[in-house]
Amino acid sequence: MQEEASYICPACGEEIVVPIDLSAGHSQVYVEDCPVCCRPNVLHVEADDDGRVQIWGEAE
Repeated sequence: MQEEASYICPACGEEIVVPIDLSAGHSQVYVEDCPVCCRPNVLHVEADDDGRVQIWGEAE
């Protein structure tokens, strides 16, 4: 299983690396502020049965 994944902040375009915690399930949606521009992003995390993670962010 991946321990980190990255997404591109839709506001500033920076690549953001976040820790992955699948204890809340293999499909998650939550809001997290970008550590670069401080704008809120809605993060979508999807993990398959092999532990591969896909993450993407949308502006809140």
